Amino acid sequence: MSDKPLTDDLQLLVEQAAAARQNAYAPHSGYLVGAAVRLSDGRVFTGVNVENASYGLTLCAERTAVASAVAAGAKPGDFDAIAVATRDGGTPCGACRQFMFEFGDFPVVVAATDKQAPPQQHTVAGLLPDGFRLEQ
Repeated sequence: MSDKPLTDDLQLLVEQAAAARQNAYAPHSGYLVGAAVRLSDGRVFTGVNVENASYGLTLCAERTAVASAVAAGAKPGDFDAIAVATRDGGTPCGACRQFMFEFGDFPVVVAATDKQAPPQQHTVAGLLPDGFRLEQ
């Protein structure tokens, strides 16, 4: 984990995640999450958490952003970085960590929108030591 200053391109990704966060559907928890994933070709896809009364059916912002990129043709290895915006800097859940690991080891920036704390920088593998994927 690193709290070094963000590059301009990662700061823009954080801003896109924070903007997406405003569209989250979280009537049960009130915990809004936004994500913005960037591909190596520069395209950015956003996602938000979408809750459901049956909590197991809830979708996380990270997975909706990655799934949007895949729906547009992205493949493992195409992912360059992801930013996640929450009120308190909460990191991706275990399911999201494994989901992202399927698509590579790339930077994960986590920003707290309601705090004056600097964004934290991680990698997918750093968040999920010993993650697994089937060999392609």
